Amino acid sequence: MEIVEFTKVEHQLMQVLWKLEKAFVKEIIQELPEPKPAYSTVSTMIRILETKGAVAYEAFGKTHRYYPLISKEEYMRFEADKFLDNYFSNSIQDMFSFFVNEKKIDLKDAEQLLKMIDKIKD
Repeated sequence: MEIVEFTKVEHQLMQVLWKLEKAFVKEIIQELPEPKPAYSTVSTMIRILETKGAVAYEAFGKTHRYYPLISKEEYMRFEADKFLDNYFSNSIQDMFSFFVNEKKIDLKDAEQLLKMIDKIKD
C-alpha cells in the first residue's frame, strides 16, 4: 500500500484514530480540541482519508466505526524518509550535523546516539 501525505487536519484525525484504534465520528470529535468542528466536517474529512486508503470502517446500520489502515509507525517512517530526502539529500550525517550545529542536540545526546548506532552495528 502506498502511503500518501496528510494535510494538517487529516493528520490530526489520524492521531485520534491511532489513539482510539476504532471510533465513531462522535468519538473522534470528543478527542479534538476546542472549538469542536461540525460533525459533517469531520465526517467528510474521514471519508477523504478513506479514499486515500488511510482508514476503513465497519458498518453498523447507517453509522460507521472507523479504524486506521496505516499504523502510526508506518506514517512516521514515511514522514522521516521524506524529511531526510527533502532537506538532507538522504544523508543522516548531514542531518545529524545540522541538528548539532543548531544546538538541537547537545554533546551528551550526540554521544548517546553514537552508542546506540554502535550497538546496532554489532
